[in-house]
Amino acid sequence: MKRLAIAVAVLATGFSATAFAQSLTAEQRAACKPDFDKYCTGTIPGGGRIVACLNKQHDALSDACKKVLDAQKK
Repeated sequence: MKRLAIAVAVLATGFSATAFAQSLTAEQRAACKPDFDKYCTGTIPGGGRIVACLNKQHDALSDACKKVLDAQKK
């Protein structure tokens, strides 16, 4: 769970990691966990690496995770 919190904290480009993590509900974090586990488990958090990883896989992401990520970009 701690790894998920770190991963989600760096998912949004243009937002500070802290602000992004605080703005997500547990349900929103859970929406991206399977995608993170499937596509980005080897990605070291920080420097936008997880965002880049998920963006590379955007077409393959679950609809729920896409919705969370897209909403945070607005």
